[in-house]
Amino acid sequence: MMKQRHRADDLERRRWQNPEAIMTAIGIHAGMTFIDAGCGEGYFALPAARKVGTNGKVFAFDIDADAISILKGHAADEGLTNLSAEVGTAEESQPCRRCADFVFFGINLHDFANPMKAITNAKVMLKSSGRLIDLDWKAIPMDFGPPAGKRFPEDKARDLIAAAGLRILSVQDAGPWHYLIIAGL
Repeated sequence: MMKQRHRADDLERRRWQNPEAIMTAIGIHAGMTFIDAGCGEGYFALPAARKVGTNGKVFAFDIDADAISILKGHAADEGLTNLSAEVGTAEESQPCRRCADFVFFGINLHDFANPMKAITNAKVMLKSSGRLIDLDWKAIPMDFGPPAGKRFPEDKARDLIAAAGLRILSVQDAGPWHYLIIAGL
């Protein structure tokens, strides 16, 4: 029953956010390494694993052990052997150093205990050509998502990322409710 509920939640979310389209928009393709920091149950990690294929790798971590268990189950059901999921924080987890084409924060930068430390930790994992991706909530009124006071407006996220020593490459809309920041070393 729990698995069905989670799949139903994903279907509802797909009405306003398409993870495959986001993966395509950021340029992920076969053979790449993708790190999903704060992955939850794998809403972005699973499509990323499909995109990078058998020659690529997805590392996913989250502080919620139940979410990681669910993600591992979904990956096993799909035969995605290129996805590794572990319990851990964005501030401390480093499944690799200088290996990632992408480190991805999927609508969660505002949730981390120390967002600046999460960003600086992401830098350690990025290849010299790698990209930090921050997909997050716009600071506009809406009936769902985190409370407005908890969200990071685009300028706050952009300033944090730049303060961590990353170059902002682009800031763009990612649907009606989200923005997407792409940054590099």
